[in-house]
Amino acid sequence: MAQVKMQTARTTLKEPVAAAEDLLRQLGAVKPVLVTMFASRERDQYALNRAVRERLPPGTRLVGATTAGELDNQGIHEGSVVLAALSGDLEVGLGLGTRLSLDAITAGQNAIKRACEELGVRQQDLDPRRYVGLVIDDGFRFKKEELLLGILERSQTLVLVGGGASDDNRDPARQSALIHVDGEVVTDAVLVALFRTSAPWGALRSHWYVPTGEKLTITKVDESHTRALEIDGHPAAKRYAEILGVEDVAELEFGTPRGFAVRPTALRVGREYFIRAAWRPQEDGSILFANLLEEGTELELMQLGDMAGMTRSFFTEEMPRRVQNPQAALLFHCGGRMWYAHATNTVPQLAETLKAAPTAAGLNVHFEIYSGFHINTTLTTLVFGAN
Repeated sequence: MAQVKMQTARTTLKEPVAAAEDLLRQLGAVKPVLVTMFASRERDQYALNRAVRERLPPGTRLVGATTAGELDNQGIHEGSVVLAALSGDLEVGLGLGTRLSLDAITAGQNAIKRACEELGVRQQDLDPRRYVGLVIDDGFRFKKEELLLGILERSQTLVLVGGGASDDNRDPARQSALIHVDGEVVTDAVLVALFRTSAPWGALRSHWYVPTGEKLTITKVDESHTRALEIDGHPAAKRYAEILGVEDVAELEFGTPRGFAVRPTALRVGREYFIRAAWRPQEDGSILFANLLEEGTELELMQLGDMAGMTRSFFTEEMPRRVQNPQAALLFHCGGRMWYAHATNTVPQLAETLKAAPTAAGLNVHFEIYSGFHINTTLTTLVFGAN
């Protein structure tokens, strides 16, 4: 039988050595192939990395990221560290691409190249049935679409899932993110963890929206291709306010009770809807999107559904349907979902759904990656099972 199992541990201890001792004590004598570490941003990441790395078994690899909140089966936490120890029928190759903000395509190319070299496989020979890539980037560099071009340049069928390392500080001027790769702790970078396994696995995603059949068209964008100047031929913020039925465009900002989160936009790809929501209205009447925009793009308007109910169904129905005997789930949960859950006082209900997941560990991220797309307002997850 081929299978991948996972054990998790969480600590709120602040001192790095004490935190590492507590985490490794909870894991026990297991000798994992890979350990993931998701740690609140305010911690001393360098000291924490060193303390955990020194206590892991020889040969165990370590990856991780700073967070805007940590997830496990007990809920959604703040100020903690969550470890997940993966063991069983899997091999992993790690690759790090640096200087992300200067040349994201090359950073992506370097990360996947190094991960492939560790596994002794050529990029063009990656069998999408046996290989899957986990991607963690510095989310505040806003380079997901470019780095994905680099990662997928020679292996366009490779499935990718992940999200951006984050920070629970909401002030853009003070936000920063760090990524852990074995003994390195870096910023302005992207990590690729390339898995090879014969166990069942799935790269899945869940959002809490339903399609409406209504569409809008991005008719004019700025030179950065991140701001919509016009929608349906009208000033962007004014047009979206009309769609949502709000008078003050300031109410549009994502995470507000009546804003973009209520009726976000999605890109339809076949039968899939990838959420690519508007983010912030600007003083000049434009709208900032998190992803790149092209003039003439038609997006579908979505409608908010049952947030907790749809997330619970994802864990109890879709996961077992898509992955045989799910045993382990790495979760990349959109920070925007948390903003909206806080704004609507539904965080307890959302956190409760994690009890229905298989053994799980994850983080609140700064935007998500799924199947080569930069998306948002979504829970993406890499799930391993047993056959």
